[in-house]
This record gives sequence, structure tokens and C-alpha cells, in this order.
Amino acid sequence: MPLHHHLHVKICGLKDAVAVNAAVAAGADMLGFVFFPASPRAVAPAQAGALLAGLRSGPLCVGLFVDADDAQLAETLAAAPLDILQLHGSESPARCAEIRARFGLPVMKAIGIATRADLDALADYAPVVDRFLLDAKPAPDAPLPGGNAHPFEWSLLAGVTVPRPWLLAGGLTPHNVKRAILAAGAPGVDVSSGVERERGVKDAGLIRAFVSTVRDMPDAP
Repeated sequence: MPLHHHLHVKICGLKDAVAVNAAVAAGADMLGFVFFPASPRAVAPAQAGALLAGLRSGPLCVGLFVDADDAQLAETLAAAPLDILQLHGSESPARCAEIRARFGLPVMKAIGIATRADLDALADYAPVVDRFLLDAKPAPDAPLPGGNAHPFEWSLLAGVTVPRPWLLAGGLTPHNVKRAILAAGAPGVDVSSGVERERGVKDAGLIRAFVSTVRDMPDAP
């Protein structure tokens, strides 16, 4: 029985079969696909659909969207069978509720964290989302809302009760993920740039190392 099986691992920004297969083989719980054209990890809906063909058991498939309209969501879902919609923009609680109702899929809302005050948003979103992704808040001049390889102060989350299941994100790597989980009390983690050999290109060995590092953690007392 693997220890800490309840610690969820999401590998995000997958865009080729080698990386998808590596994540599945390593035992990732969630596979993330980025439908945000400005990202170096972006995939087209048809491309994601091809990668997901034959993957209907095993990891949950997550689509990352940034302030997407209904047409983009519908077009993506027609081509790629997603299990969870990850909303990584400035979507309001009302918009999250609307997307969840319209498309009938669980919603994971990304919240950028820089200070303890940023955690106040959790209460507003908790009634209308199924999960949270707590990520480093991008700098005001950052070109992307996530995937910027910057961690935040994990201890901000120590002792905080997050009102939904959640994943910790932001600058995680095989080398720091154990420390991050312990400092934040995280029930799961999300990695993208930390398992890449160059920007936007995943490395199968780093994916394996990341997942096995999390799986090898001893049970919390």
C-alpha cells in the first residue's frame, strides 16, 4: 500500500504523448492541459483530444482556461473529454457557478497567493467551486497568470483550513516538493515548469522523480 496515497499529484502543461505517458506511468492523479494560447504549454482542443484518446480510465483530465467564454469552453469540450475545468483567470464566483452549471463539470479555481489577505477569497468561492489551486500570485507585470516558476511563502497556509480539496502550485520541483507539502500542509500538489527540461518541454525523468518523491513521503503523524 503506497504511503500518502491521499496526496494528489497533478502534472500540468502536457502537450505530447511522451509526457502524457510518463505522467500516467508515474502514477499521477491528474493530467493538466492548457487551453490558453499565450502559454508556451498551450494545446489546441483537437491535439488534447488525440492525447486523451484511450485514456478514459486512470488519471483525471483537467483543462486550464483563463477567462474563457462559453464558446471556447464548448469548443474545447467537444474535442477533448475533460473531467475538471480549471479556471486560472479573474473569473468571479458568479462566473464559476455559471460555468459549473452550464457544462456540468467540477470546477477548480486558481487563487493567487502572495499574502495572508489573499486567502480571504476562499470563502467567496467555496460555495461555487469543487476544488482550489493555490498558486503563487504573479507579479503585476507577469505575462502569464501562472506557470511562472515562482513559489510563494508556503507557511502562509500552515494551519489554514481550506474549505475545499486543494492543490499547492507555484515553483514546485522534485527537490522542494517535500518541503512545500510539509510547510503548507498541502493535500496535493501541481507541477508544470518544475518538470521541464526547457520552457514548455516536459522531461519524463523529472516527472517520474516528482511523483515518486511525493509517493515516498512518510505518513503525516
